[in-house]
Amino acid sequence: MKKVIITLLLLNLIAASVLIFVNMKNSSQESDSNGKSEESNQQKDSVIDNMSLEEKVGQMIFAGIDDTVLNENTKTLISKYNVGGLIFYGDNLQNPEQSVELLNDVKTTNLDNRFPLFLGVDQEGGRVTRLPGNIVEMPTNQQIGEIGNERFSYDFGELLGQQLNAFGFNMNFAPVLDVNSNPNNPVIGDRSFGNNVDIVSKLGIQTMKGIEAQHVIPVVKHFPGHGDTSVDSHLELPIVDKTREEINELEIIPFQNAINEGTDVVMVAHILLPKIDPTYPSSMSTPIISGILREELQFNGVVMTDDMTMNAIMDHYGIGEATVKSVKAGSDIVLIAHDFSKVITAIDALVSAVESGEISESRINESVERIIKLKQKYKLKDTTVDNVDIDILNQTINGVLEKYMNE
Repeated sequence: MKKVIITLLLLNLIAASVLIFVNMKNSSQESDSNGKSEESNQQKDSVIDNMSLEEKVGQMIFAGIDDTVLNENTKTLISKYNVGGLIFYGDNLQNPEQSVELLNDVKTTNLDNRFPLFLGVDQEGGRVTRLPGNIVEMPTNQQIGEIGNERFSYDFGELLGQQLNAFGFNMNFAPVLDVNSNPNNPVIGDRSFGNNVDIVSKLGIQTMKGIEAQHVIPVVKHFPGHGDTSVDSHLELPIVDKTREEINELEIIPFQNAINEGTDVVMVAHILLPKIDPTYPSSMSTPIISGILREELQFNGVVMTDDMTMNAIMDHYGIGEATVKSVKAGSDIVLIAHDFSKVITAIDALVSAVESGEISESRINESVERIIKLKQKYKLKDTTVDNVDIDILNQTINGVLEKYMNE
């Protein structure tokens, strides 16, 4: 009997020792994890503390360029104003060789700056493609939506990411998460996956994940939904006469689902929703950006505007006023895709707003922290690339299209 008792006591002691060891190990791991997180936050805080106001504001500007070569305006945007990113259009990209040379020159110019550049382009597929060369024509989102295969959407996203990587881009203004609920919509149409909210959500999110898999940053657009507009915001300000409850039943759903799936960047459209904000378009609206997107949908990533030089904004506001109001409403990045002078005016207006106390510097710091975090997450570097092999890209595209579109 004594032997049994002694044996049981020994077993209990062993079990207790193991439990203590496991708890100590877990505690150590938690401490390491928390320590790394705290260290990372401290590093970001330290970096931000060492940045000038002008440098912080520069990171919040995504600028367009006006040439096919690295000209003095672009050098100034990079070297003097420290812009956070550059957007490229078809006019900037004549052929693969010239495009790679331009991007490489831009990256080399930025090497002395503290942070690498976002280098973005609209490469959605279908009629919205910017990359030059004889790249095989990609299907529209509408065609992909009609097929309805989630794996196709994912592979399609990977194709887009591969194309951007080959040219040296790191951000794609895609996918479109607008539900094409208005057949008279002049700007979305076949850029949408369709008029079924479930299809738009599922296929859009898979395209997003495919782009991410190629270490390219996807930007979901156009929040809170451009699908029910009857005018093109490039030309005038669309008005959508829906309540919060009504957009919650349709337009918001794909964005909510994308946020739940970890999307990093949301682009906000230029749409007036008078039943939600009767005064300002969505890209300048506190109730829409801070209220719906941040507070209700719990989005903690980067918010950026659509191009602020569209007529939807320029017909009603000066670029400086629009930029300041957008940041006050909650935007982290203001996209100014055209006109060097407008970019400078916007930067000066934002700096002046902080210096006058209209915007607190802590508010600017919040956006800059999100931007730095995103650049670190994707491990962005201003690394140059070699010439693009269009044949290899086309072989991959053809393989995917034959697999899904010929079934």
